[in-house]
Amino acid sequence: MGELKEAMLYQKLDDARVQCNLCAHRCKISPGKRGVCGVRENQDGTLFTLVYGKSISAAVDPIEKKPLYHYLPGTSAFSIATVGCNFRCAFCQNADISQAPRENRDLGRWARDLPPEQVVRLAEEYNCASIAYTYTEPTVFFEYAYDTAVIASEHGLKNIFVTNGYMTSEALDTIGDNLHAANVDLKSFSDEFYRKICGGSLQPVLDSIRQMREMGVWVEVTTLVIPGHNDSDDEFRGIAEFLVSVDPDMPWHLSRFVPHYKMQDVPSTPVSTLHRAVEIGYDAGLHYVYVGNVPGDQYEHTHCPRCGEIVIYRIGYNIRLNLKDNSCPKCGSRLAVVISSSEK
Repeated sequence: MGELKEAMLYQKLDDARVQCNLCAHRCKISPGKRGVCGVRENQDGTLFTLVYGKSISAAVDPIEKKPLYHYLPGTSAFSIATVGCNFRCAFCQNADISQAPRENRDLGRWARDLPPEQVVRLAEEYNCASIAYTYTEPTVFFEYAYDTAVIASEHGLKNIFVTNGYMTSEALDTIGDNLHAANVDLKSFSDEFYRKICGGSLQPVLDSIRQMREMGVWVEVTTLVIPGHNDSDDEFRGIAEFLVSVDPDMPWHLSRFVPHYKMQDVPSTPVSTLHRAVEIGYDAGLHYVYVGNVPGDQYEHTHCPRCGEIVIYRIGYNIRLNLKDNSCPKCGSRLAVVISSSEK
């Protein structure tokens, strides 16, 4: 796998053990062992990342695929990932790569060399406005993402995390102004759901969402609605009220579940459930709520919260802007949309 890179954000303990402070698991790792993510290994008292510069996937995506609906709409994001994740969600859509370290320790055959400088060069060659760290979990390949993000910022590109939000405050402080936008998966408003189905806990995710907004990061939130698991009105209301308490302009994406990975026996989400959740979100005071994975749905468009005018038309990843700068063309209200890369 080539030369390894020493990890960031860890401390040395007694008996050659280390504590990783990158994600909320804060794993204490003995010599020769790895953290929960499977891609950070203690070698004789030094913690190394095993995936630095090792891309398992690289693609040009519409930014709407992240999904980000209010940040640089209509632009492309150069998207990269490594293997590994600090969660083990039973419904994971990318389990073949996110769970690879748990199922096959030969990481080398899963990836190709793609150093940070080359990522930025490719992003520029393909006329991308941003680089998205996505598909698996950017927190577990933080060193790779960090070095790439610093170079990208110097080249005028924006950096986006598509994340489960399970990083530490220290990780967010470290990347600082080099993180411009994020889509955070708020998978449930139940700690029991997080513990049983994801292998984590709820509060660190809520803390990350709040901290990112305080840092000036543009944040959108996605909830995959799974029948019988996180689809109650109380659950929807809890999430919506939390988001309103952080920022009522924060877009909330309610995504349709389809059977996958270890949840093959769970039916697809009824569209009526998604619509009910949207209405609960609006009733709670959110200004922008969307339905995902249902192309052509009435809740794909962006409406002006004041007058109801459609300001961004969407069908899947195809969009048409109906904006005057960042304002509604009908009533003139300023909208929570970042349309220029010169903005935060």
